[in-house]
Amino acid sequence: MRVLIQRVKEASVTVNDKVISLIHNGLLVFLGVTDDDNRDDILWLTKKIANIRLFDDENGVMNRSVVEVDGDILTVSQFTLMASTKKGNRPSYIKAAKPEISVPLYEEFCAEMELAINKPIQRGIFGADMKVRLLNDGPVTIFIDSKNRE
Repeated sequence: MRVLIQRVKEASVTVNDKVISLIHNGLLVFLGVTDDDNRDDILWLTKKIANIRLFDDENGVMNRSVVEVDGDILTVSQFTLMASTKKGNRPSYIKAAKPEISVPLYEEFCAEMELAINKPIQRGIFGADMKVRLLNDGPVTIFIDSKNRE
């Protein structure tokens, strides 16, 4: 699994001209799933996201987690995070899991994320044509791959 996390002042998802999800002060999490991802990847990533220190403390140092600041999370499925650009100019998405694998993993990820931060999260709609708006705070953008735990 791969995630791209952005610290945001606000973020929203619109589908068919209707805002379906909206957060303020928190994390926008784009999630990419591959065929060999499993529950271990989910548990590792959700724990990492809940505890990663991306929010300022009283001294202006990124020393607080989304949990510590009572921030919100919006998770959006994004198969393009699994893109391979090794050959040519057209990205290959062969590594992205098919919906029969990625939908249950996305749903499980969202459920585990709610447990990790002890509150509901907002979500996009899997497979929908979504318009994502965000106001990145910082900017702070972090990429994490559960297969490369550095």
